[in-house]
Amino acid sequence: MKIALFVCATLLLAACSTQAPRPVDPVDRSGDLVVPRAVHIDDGLGADQAAREVHVAQLLYTFWNTGNVDYLVRAIAPSFRDNTLPPGRPQGPTGPAVASEAFRTAVPDLTCELSDLYVTGDTLTARLVFRGHFTGVFNGARGAGQPVEFNAIDLQHLGGDHTLITEDWHIEDNLTFLHQIGQAP
Repeated sequence: MKIALFVCATLLLAACSTQAPRPVDPVDRSGDLVVPRAVHIDDGLGADQAAREVHVAQLLYTFWNTGNVDYLVRAIAPSFRDNTLPPGRPQGPTGPAVASEAFRTAVPDLTCELSDLYVTGDTLTARLVFRGHFTGVFNGARGAGQPVEFNAIDLQHLGGDHTLITEDWHIEDNLTFLHQIGQAP
């Protein structure tokens, strides 16, 4: 009986010592990346994979926060596919860049808050809050500085190595945006 307990305890300690402990905080806080307000990570993910996936999300949403395409290039695969592509937007990696540029024409001071980030397997789910002021032009109308604040939800699928986003689905509260800038009742 004592030998069986010793063997079980030894195996348990060996199993625990080979698993990398999850870092207390997988969020990169060392530079200019957007920092999520809340991060929720699937307990089945290893610490390294969780940190890689959180980093990819930080890159993508830093792009949306700044408009700097360098972050976008580091976050999405060359084969990226938008599964909820709006009419007129190009498919592939060019699509988000075109969308950001067009939106920043209307709201030059646009920011993107990464309010919630859920990391589950090879999928990222994000709740976003976009803010700014309508001082530019949208659909031929010039803004007068109206405040803008609306929400969006993204689902991002990561490729095999979990370092690049290969496809996404997204929904933005466009009706709220249009109402705030005076283009919807």
